Amino acid sequence: MKTVLSTLANGVRVATCEMPHSESVAVGLWANVGGRQESEKLNGISHFIEHLLFKGTHKRSARRIMADVEGVGGDLNAYTTEEHTCYYAVAPAQHFVPLVAVLCDIYTDPKFAIADIELERTVIAEEIQMVHDEPSQFVEELLNLHFWKGHALGRPLTGTLESIHQLSREDLLNYRSLHYHGSNTLLTASGKVRHEELLEMAQRWLGPLPKRKVLSKRRPRVASGEIVVGKRDLLQTNVAIALPTESFHSSDRYPLAVLNTILGGNGSSRLFQELRERRGICYSVSTHPHLLSDCGMLNISLGLDEKNLRRSLDIIRRQFQELKERPVGKAEFRRAQEYLIGTSLMSLERTSSRNAALGNSILCYGTIVDPLEMHAKVRAVTPQEVLELAHKLLHPEKATLAAVGPISDHRGLEWFHKIP
Repeated sequence: MKTVLSTLANGVRVATCEMPHSESVAVGLWANVGGRQESEKLNGISHFIEHLLFKGTHKRSARRIMADVEGVGGDLNAYTTEEHTCYYAVAPAQHFVPLVAVLCDIYTDPKFAIADIELERTVIAEEIQMVHDEPSQFVEELLNLHFWKGHALGRPLTGTLESIHQLSREDLLNYRSLHYHGSNTLLTASGKVRHEELLEMAQRWLGPLPKRKVLSKRRPRVASGEIVVGKRDLLQTNVAIALPTESFHSSDRYPLAVLNTILGGNGSSRLFQELRERRGICYSVSTHPHLLSDCGMLNISLGLDEKNLRRSLDIIRRQFQELKERPVGKAEFRRAQEYLIGTSLMSLERTSSRNAALGNSILCYGTIVDPLEMHAKVRAVTPQEVLELAHKLLHPEKATLAAVGPISDHRGLEWFHKIP
């Protein structure tokens, strides 16, 4: 697979991963802006703009935008994260040019009609209420609010009912003008594509974007040892735990990937085996690192009957302690490494996964990171490095805990923080 990265005169970056035997093509148009750039008054504006780009351009109605992609067997969607917004599409390879045309059209020429803004305001309000009604999602919002206290990272990406109600058309246009410029734009494609062809289309449709300065980000101060409870009359309690980590620039990111896999990253992990398979005291339990450009967290999530809360937290504490006391055994360690490498290798066969990796690599590191290089770094991780990282990270007293459910006694949560 041949990868190429070019930059236009206005700062727009263009990247391809040529997969000549593929019958599909995946295209992504990325804006290097997300929720963390928002002020409290403008909370949710990045996500609001993401929605509005599908409501119509001066050439295409909202219906035609979807029909031009779905009518050739393709799929078109978008998402907003803390640090970027991505508009992406997948279709059979022979429809590469019209796919890029649609994405560039919605990115550069949205109408932002007042009627569409008001309509989408109600749609996003429904999305916000849907998250609040889903305990496993709402508990993560509570966790972020307290882990990143006082920072944009702690606010919901969707915004709140109050903040989206206050956003005006002028706010939306000004924010888009501030952030949707050449230096903040990345166009990627993977599959049966030619770099020269994509570069030509980028020059034609994205070349007129102005070149502006990329704004800096404010580093958050991470809270330590906080507990927040959302008491609700539910059958199950959802718990989310966050521990502070370094950013995705840290050399610890490869040992962290291995540590996460061993702790709760898959079905053979320690927490899944101990909590679900051996004791049957929860249905869902998982861990995942959430790394950003200047900070990060290790997240642990579980759903269970409230009567099993104290017992489950005790098991998590003991697993922390075991990972800090002795190196992981050779067989378990090797399984974790092979899991990370194997899942990565399989994802390389899918144009959509390859394109997502391409975009994230450039936005995170400014270059195309070879997957084989990442695999080599995972293989190079040692049990001693994971042991040292466990000593550095796995401190229950520093964890932020959030819980949503019929919690009658907070002592189980508070106990998790106590040093034995």
